[in-house]
Order: sequence, then structure tokens, then C-alpha cells
Amino acid sequence: MTDINTPPDVSELFNKITVWAENLGFQQLGVSDVNLSEAESALSVWLADQFHGEMDYMARHGVKRTQPGALVEGTVRVITVRMDYWPEQAAEPWAVMKDDQKGFISRYALGRDYHKLMRRRLAKLAEKIKAEVGEMSYRVFCDSAPVMEKALAEKSGIGWQGKHSNILNREHGSFFFLGEIYTDLPLPLTEPTSDHCGSCVACIDICPTQAIVAPYKVDARRCISYLTIELKGAIPEEFRSMMGNRIYGCDDCQLVCPWNKFAQATVESDYLPRHGLDSPQLLDLFAWDEKTFLSRFEGSPIRRIGYEAWIRNIAVALGNAKTTTAIISALRAKLSYPSELVREHVVWALTQHEKALD
Repeated sequence: MTDINTPPDVSELFNKITVWAENLGFQQLGVSDVNLSEAESALSVWLADQFHGEMDYMARHGVKRTQPGALVEGTVRVITVRMDYWPEQAAEPWAVMKDDQKGFISRYALGRDYHKLMRRRLAKLAEKIKAEVGEMSYRVFCDSAPVMEKALAEKSGIGWQGKHSNILNREHGSFFFLGEIYTDLPLPLTEPTSDHCGSCVACIDICPTQAIVAPYKVDARRCISYLTIELKGAIPEEFRSMMGNRIYGCDDCQLVCPWNKFAQATVESDYLPRHGLDSPQLLDLFAWDEKTFLSRFEGSPIRRIGYEAWIRNIAVALGNAKTTTAIISALRAKLSYPSELVREHVVWALTQHEKALD
């Protein structure tokens, strides 16, 4: 708790804000203070262990990530919101992963990019609050700045950080996006929830690359989401066969989590699958040229990894697929591709099929 004096009418304001948030499509709202000292200590240890890999941005910005007031001067409260994205209409995830001729894409990335939608809604919410109170300083965020989103969500009662490091909610699982409003408005705090993971280790056991090195501790360098999205260079060979047909992200730890039986279907049409990405054929995706990639992924979060990494990821998946003449032909056709990175993964994939034919 902070020692800020909360105006007597702020509790009524909070109730209004909660209704406005719901009307804007957010499923939950919480408010936290700006004391993230525990998260700051945990981040320091995580960085010291080099678990962030090539995500240098996690170590930049000094204390701005863990001290909201250093990022946005005057911040005394952080409003955190949750928006469900589970695309119930999408193909069943495990069925897609079992079909090695198809590619699996993390369910959050099947539709349009959530960043813009969330920021627009957050800006509308902030403006509504400002219109109500007359004067308020604020800034909105959605995975777009040095913000400790999970720590803030945990402090504000959105949920608790599970053993896989994602935020879990007893009534809604973990398939949701988070967004924040940093503000100088002394709103009443919402209560954090307790940890309900208990003795369950399902997420740890199922991780294909054993990236959850201990409960609540993820080595991003081993995580398939990191390998397919954040990593710009070659995917270490030791992990390639473990990736299966996961070509953008990995949902295994969430899909196996018992709490996700309570996951709520999204009501946002923008989060529903586009271009058949919930169950795509690998060879179809591999045949795309860069122009097609850029066109199909206009407004998609996948676009940011670039065409080269996209082809790299699919080459690995094809290397893990059952050998067919069509796959071998498609891979051989990419042997002359200008990118050395792509060629390396194509050669690896072809080698896997040569082994299978021996």
C-alpha cells in the first residue's frame, strides 16, 4: 500500500471505471500500486542467469521496467485490464500438432494483432476517466514498453503467475491479453489473489524443450516461443527435433493446464483465425514468397518476425514431418535461397529425411 490519501469519491469512480472497461470489451480490471520490489529482485536473478537470451531489451532501460514512476513521472497507480482471446472456433490444437504435415501457430496469433486493438480501447478508457475527473496524467501500454505486465497483473488481482510464468485466473484460465494504464490518479487498490498451482507440474512435464527449468522459472533460450519468434539467428540444433510442427510460438504449457478448462471464448472477431492459420498445410506456407507473406500477414503479429525467420521455422517443421516426395522437392527448391540462415535449416531438414530413407 502507498501512503497516498484516497479521495472519498474515488471508490465510486472505480465502480464506474469497471463498467466502462466492461463496455469496451475488457473482461476484468484491477488496480495496483507501483511497488514492484519483489519483481525487481526476481528479474535481476533471471537476467543474471542469462535466461533472457537475445532479448536484450529486458536488460535495458535501467529501473524504468520495475519502477513505473521512473518510466512515467508521477505514476502512483497502474490499472491493469484483461481481454480473452481464446478462439473457440479454431481447429483443435492437439489435433493440429499431431498432424506433422500441418503447422501449429500459437492461438493468440491466429487473427489480427492485439497490440493496436488493446491500446485503442485503453486510450478510450483513459479518456473517459479523464473526462470524468477533469484532470489526469496517464499513459497506456500493451506489451509496448518496459512494463512488468505480469507482476502488475498479479498485484492488481487479475490472477497469479503460474509455474509456467503466465498469469492464471481461476475463472478464466490464461488465454488472455494484458494492458495497462499508468496514472497519477489515486484509485483504490484491488486485492491480489493467491497461488492455486498447488503440486501440479503438468506444464513443466509437457514442455517439449524443458524450458521451465524450475517451478516459476523459464529459461527463454530453450522456449519454442523464443526460438520461433524472438531468436533472429539459427535455431540451435539440439532443439530442432523437439519443436515438432510448431512454427510460431508454443501453447503446450497452457493447453495442458487444468485451469484452462475455464478459458472463455473471445468475443472479439479480430482474434478469430484468418487465412486458415488454425490448421495450415506446411507445404502451402512454405510455398509463399515474401510478397505473399507480407500481404497475408498485414495486421498480424506474425509479420514482425519477417519472412526469413518464417521460412526458417517451417523448414524445421518440414524436417520433423513424415518423409514425402513433395516435402523433399519443396526443401530442395529452397537450397539456392539467398539467405544463408534459410539454407542452413533447409539442409538440416533434408538431412533428417535422408536419415529416414536409409
